Amino acid sequence: MGRWAVNKKITETALKASSLANFPRTHPYSNTSKHIRLLQFPSFCGNNNNNYKHANPFLPIKPPSLFPISLPFLLHRHHHLAIDSQLFDEMPHRNHTNESTRFLDVFYLIKISIMKADSVNAMIAHCLAVKVGALAHLPTSTSLLIIYSRAGYFSSSVSLFNEIHYRDVVVWNAMMTASVQNQRYRDASNFFLDMIKEGSGFDSTTLVIVISALRSSGNKSIQGKVLHGLSMKAGLLSDIFLCNVLIDFYAKASDLSSSECLFVGMEFKDLVSWNSVISGCLYNNQPEKSLWYLTQMVSGGKQADSVSLSCAIAASNRLGEFSIGQIIHGLGIKLGYKESSNGSIANSLISLYSNCGDIDAADRVFRGLFHKDVVSWNAMIDGFASSGDVFEAFDLLHEMQFKGSVQIDSVTIVTIIPLCAELMLLREGKSVHGLTIRRGIGLELSVINCLLDMYLKFGSFKAAWILFQAMPKSDLVTWNTMISGNSKNGYCREAQSLFKELLYCFSEFSLSTVLGILPSCDSPEFLHLGKSIHCWQIKLGFSDNILAVNSLMFMYINCGDLIASFSLLQRNSVLADTVCWNTIIAGCTQNGHFWEALGTFNLMRRESCVTQDSITLVNVILTCGNLDLLLEGKSFHGLALKTSANTDTRVQNALITMYGRVGEIQSARLVFNLCCHRNLCSWNCMISSLTQNKDAKRALELFHHIDFEPNEITIATLLSACTQLGVIRHGRQIHGRVFRSKFHTNSFITAALVDMYSNCGRLNMALQIFQYSPHKSVAAWNSLISAYGFHSNGQKATQVFKEMIESGTCPTKTTFINLLSACSHSGLVNEGLGYYVCMLDKYGVDPMAEHHVCVVDMLGRAGRLSEAYEFIEQISSSRPEPGVWGALLSACNYHGDVEMGRKVGEILFGLEPENVVGYYISLSNMYVGARRWDDAVQLRALIHGKRLNKPAGYSLLDVGFG
Repeated sequence: MGRWAVNKKITETALKASSLANFPRTHPYSNTSKHIRLLQFPSFCGNNNNNYKHANPFLPIKPPSLFPISLPFLLHRHHHLAIDSQLFDEMPHRNHTNESTRFLDVFYLIKISIMKADSVNAMIAHCLAVKVGALAHLPTSTSLLIIYSRAGYFSSSVSLFNEIHYRDVVVWNAMMTASVQNQRYRDASNFFLDMIKEGSGFDSTTLVIVISALRSSGNKSIQGKVLHGLSMKAGLLSDIFLCNVLIDFYAKASDLSSSECLFVGMEFKDLVSWNSVISGCLYNNQPEKSLWYLTQMVSGGKQADSVSLSCAIAASNRLGEFSIGQIIHGLGIKLGYKESSNGSIANSLISLYSNCGDIDAADRVFRGLFHKDVVSWNAMIDGFASSGDVFEAFDLLHEMQFKGSVQIDSVTIVTIIPLCAELMLLREGKSVHGLTIRRGIGLELSVINCLLDMYLKFGSFKAAWILFQAMPKSDLVTWNTMISGNSKNGYCREAQSLFKELLYCFSEFSLSTVLGILPSCDSPEFLHLGKSIHCWQIKLGFSDNILAVNSLMFMYINCGDLIASFSLLQRNSVLADTVCWNTIIAGCTQNGHFWEALGTFNLMRRESCVTQDSITLVNVILTCGNLDLLLEGKSFHGLALKTSANTDTRVQNALITMYGRVGEIQSARLVFNLCCHRNLCSWNCMISSLTQNKDAKRALELFHHIDFEPNEITIATLLSACTQLGVIRHGRQIHGRVFRSKFHTNSFITAALVDMYSNCGRLNMALQIFQYSPHKSVAAWNSLISAYGFHSNGQKATQVFKEMIESGTCPTKTTFINLLSACSHSGLVNEGLGYYVCMLDKYGVDPMAEHHVCVVDMLGRAGRLSEAYEFIEQISSSRPEPGVWGALLSACNYHGDVEMGRKVGEILFGLEPENVVGYYISLSNMYVGARRWDDAVQLRALIHGKRLNKPAGYSLLDVGFG
């Protein structure tokens, strides 16, 4: 037979195999074309410009017995119904009669090449097909198309497809499958549109492919419903595979009701159908429905498989019904699904037992598993991390690396990095970062977002910024992480700058964006921006979200607008829970609005249905300590005992702090001794209480018995105790501890060291520590100014203040207290008065009682008593200040001005009747100095008659205690 005859025979065979020749000219579903337009996508592929013209409209054809093995196996095994590479492993047999042996050899060689598709095999097979003239044979060209696709040469598949003149439904399905395999999901949809326009018809397999492409491209729900409609009109819903795909599609599109309706309407349901709806309910966070469908399936006579059981165990895990999970575990064993040989069941069991706290059972399941995949390792690492077994989690990660059988993935990294961030394991976190780079997953978005969060929690802002700026792409989570990290660490302007930049990059925002930016509005200067964010939040539809409302209330309190905060609480009184009330109370406590905090607590108890919790009690107890309200503090202590909140360590720590601030050190010790579960904060509170009550010796003794490694707060408190004692020996020992603990870069530790050395007479050491401090905080500047003032070197103090201003550090009220005190002790009256005048106008610091005392003391020491008296009358027009009058009384005593002293003393006796001993003594000494013996004797008799005693003074001699 000649070449011409062979080609003629091949052409005839191809025409017989093609169903195009049998297409009718008309079609009953002529109105479907308007629905097809909804499926259109922008074209991804430039090679997909097929200008086919065909008179016939599309015609749904009877589904052939296509892929009798591969497709059911795929659907049963994976249940997400993705189009796999096995989809076209078995092609339907077209007519091959009377073909040459050489042609058949090439055809079967191409079929074998599909199993191991690579570029070399694809080109060899293509050349052989061209050589024998087999490209006109549809099964051959279809197989070549599949080989190119699997080898990753999608453009070659498209070129070959464009050369096929007579295309049947199998060719179109193959081309759409190639698009899905190469993640060209929009191209798959566009090929389907071209298929309809050409009139090639479609079958159920076509719809399965297109629906899978839609799901992979982001669950286009509208287009999926159009395809569902086409299936109904074409009468294809009798195909159980197609129904299973649609059930899964709707579930993954978060349209569970449509998924369930389709499932209920199915006449025949196989195991895949049940598994699809069970997994769909779990995907849509309705685990109780998953368990219900499992019971319906079992009661209907269907036997659960590994997918059913793993989904049911996961549902039990989410519901916290661990006993049900154990029952399902037993059912799986009874059905022959042993966890040692079934990975999906074992992985679900590992998560179940980890979450129920039985980490040993989870470890036994993991160790007994024969073939551990990456999900198994990730589940076990997450189980160890959740249970607090940090070292075991890192050991398992190390074991996973050196096993070699399984490689870490992004989920592994996302599991382990938050553990490093939570426990402040900077070195380990950096090591994991290096691991991601070596394994080639360092550019994955989820990994970078976790790394950003970790570095921000470490305070490594430079590393976070470098990572952020080097990112090839970013999403909303990236920006939210950066904004939130900067806000929480006090970099408010940087956070606001990022937020403004974000508004230009994205059109949609999440609740996390709102919750991330609001903490940056933490002072009155940001109130306007906070109000703008409030309006923006309402436009986004978050006005009824309780988390957003709480953040707004806290923002308004921080910005000083208490009225707006209380208005929000009143407006959302129906939704308000304990957290809402705690937000107001805590905000008021932290911002110094102590009376408002107590008033809010009373309002909460009187008018709301919610009850207080431990957080509520912590804040109101601390408020009593700040207001020196011992009786109210004891009442809250009783309330804690009554509600069993006294066993909460946080409440106990608050009680220790409160009793320490009101001077009830014995009560503080009693609470500390009765504390069952002390943490480091408990020890810090007790040491701080002893230090505040001038019992520095016992504070140092208590430190010797501490059960924890001290932190910066512990060290700063101990340095304050050494400052009180004036014993440099202990201070040097703690200074050595500072270097061993690497706390020497902490600005608060630096300030405490400067205070300690200056008070112990070592001004040179204080200056040296300040100069070598890498970060000079406002506390460190204040300590150095105070040190020079303590050593009567006012000129140096004013010079340091100028350097502080030049460095860009904003002065605080403590800065001016130290500065005015230094001027007072050095006789720099005019300079001191100048600083007092400009502190409000130039630096925005409101003068307080402490500043007034310094000014009166300054004028009094200079003998300008009349000016001091006039100054007090000017500032005391609204509320007299006993401390200020006390400073003037001391000045009168020093200069012997008896008449003014008597006048000031009478004022003080009226202002502070319970604290008159010192004033009586001072006035008595003044009478003695003026040789007015009768008045002095009369005053002394009055003191003895009232049984008033002045605390005895004492001197301290270091004999080496401790």
